[in-house]
Amino acid sequence: MQHEAHTAHHEHEAHAQHEHHEHEAHAHHHAPAATWSVAARATLHCLTGCAIGEVLGMVVGTAFGWGNLPTMVLAIVLAFFFGYSLTLRGVLRAGVDFRTALRVALAADTLSIVVMELIDNGVILVWPSAMDATLSDALFWISLVISLVIAFVVTTPVNKWTIGRGKGHAVVHQYHH
Repeated sequence: MQHEAHTAHHEHEAHAQHEHHEHEAHAHHHAPAATWSVAARATLHCLTGCAIGEVLGMVVGTAFGWGNLPTMVLAIVLAFFFGYSLTLRGVLRAGVDFRTALRVALAADTLSIVVMELIDNGVILVWPSAMDATLSDALFWISLVISLVIAFVVTTPVNKWTIGRGKGHAVVHQYHH
């Protein structure tokens, strides 16, 4: 009797372990590999939303004659808005309810957008005269493009790291079919 119970226990453990490995294989199949290519695409996605928000914020701030600080704040707020919106749009298209989609977008993009905005705006802040350049100045556009390129280069390894941990854009991947 004791031998039968012991054998049944081992069979149960073996079955549970098999199911666990099957689940891991299934989860691994759906999660993107943390390659540089996947990380670069995730960062480019983030960069697109950030760039739209940054430029729109600067255009609006300049058009209203605002100073540097309120213009930069608006640009950062809009960068987050458009960054999250691009992800939200894709997740909603997969048929997920808005609340879940919003949680996914926040989980997927927050670290990426924060790093991108810190680097992008940090470069602009330390670049001589970049903060005072207007939309018609070449310096405005050159410093913006270079700051976004530097932000992309710094943010890509961050995204690779988060994707490798099953976070960041790995969270979004399960909603893209």
